[in-house]
Amino acid sequence: METMSLIAPCHFGVEAVLKKEIYDLGYEIESVEDGKVTFIGDAEAVCRANVFLRTAGRIMIRVGKFKAETFEELFQGTKEIPWENYIPENGKFWVAKATSIKSKLYSGSDIQSIMKKAMVERLKQKYHKDWFEEDGASYPLRVFLYKDEVVVGLDTTGESLHKRGYRKLTSKAPIAENLAAALISLTPWHPDRILVDPFCGSGTIPIEAAMMAANIAPGMNREFLANQWTNLIDRRLWYDVMDEANDLIVRDVQTDIQAYDIDGKIVKSARENAKLAGVDHLIHFQERAVAQLNHPKKYGFVISNPPYGERLEDVSSMPPIYKEIGQAMKRLDTWSVYLITSYADTEKYIGRKADKNRKIYNGMMKTYFYQFLGPKPKKRRID
Repeated sequence: METMSLIAPCHFGVEAVLKKEIYDLGYEIESVEDGKVTFIGDAEAVCRANVFLRTAGRIMIRVGKFKAETFEELFQGTKEIPWENYIPENGKFWVAKATSIKSKLYSGSDIQSIMKKAMVERLKQKYHKDWFEEDGASYPLRVFLYKDEVVVGLDTTGESLHKRGYRKLTSKAPIAENLAAALISLTPWHPDRILVDPFCGSGTIPIEAAMMAANIAPGMNREFLANQWTNLIDRRLWYDVMDEANDLIVRDVQTDIQAYDIDGKIVKSARENAKLAGVDHLIHFQERAVAQLNHPKKYGFVISNPPYGERLEDVSSMPPIYKEIGQAMKRLDTWSVYLITSYADTEKYIGRKADKNRKIYNGMMKTYFYQFLGPKPKKRRID
């Protein structure tokens, strides 16, 4: 199969996790930049990346790359792209999003309009038509301008990959599924170790952990835009990849994943989401406040998305919550605790400086992934 450059965007700060995922799928990395990883793959890779990647936002085929400092250069550069190789006569095509950073061309709407005109002109010449019905499959484009370099990506995904299809019921400010998966991957947690989320909300972190433990591909239960493309990707490839994903599920896995929240209604919703994901049997849900967080087992993990005190809660209500987290950490003195939050006084009220700290952008919000590391389990003596 013919290879091409594929672009996988991700949350800023988790590029290394996505790079490893792509490498583990067997593909060559072309470049790693802020918020995206570009790799080499064929039509099958498009299918496998959409179905298997847990931390990507979408998968795009890079169809063009050129320099443009003026709208005329943008028009001509776009027109030179062989659109007839990607878009059939009846295809619906448009520039869905244009992002510009440190470039002379910065008006997103103008960039979108000019590129659409250039695409039409190219296809008029190739298809010998003056009008396109655009009543077929969708072929949306995403364009990135950085320091006057234009990168054009053909979106194969559609609705963002973080939408796995299981989260029908949500709490306030739920963490995105792909970000939750990335956070878990940034820890040394393994399915044979206990994991607790004391602020489970919609259940996203425990559900993603359970899916990882059972090796359930995140894209198994959803559709992708490229499912409808008959000109670029053979439909049989999608069936083959889904069969591969189904064969890889570990159906007899044993886990100790626990999800708590102070709100019983939220716990009920999280349990329903876990059922939709097919992992409710792998997670213990319970209505419980963080002040009651304790456990007899040692060397466990807390991975959680506690309240931030921004947009939803009053900042004045944060100190008691983070003090309670600190008290729980003293009780769980062999455990490792990982928290993503934008709350500036996290360490102050927990009463301990984090061993590691990682800046991650949760959408447009700058957050920090605080890592309070516990001791490593003692190695079992083998006689």
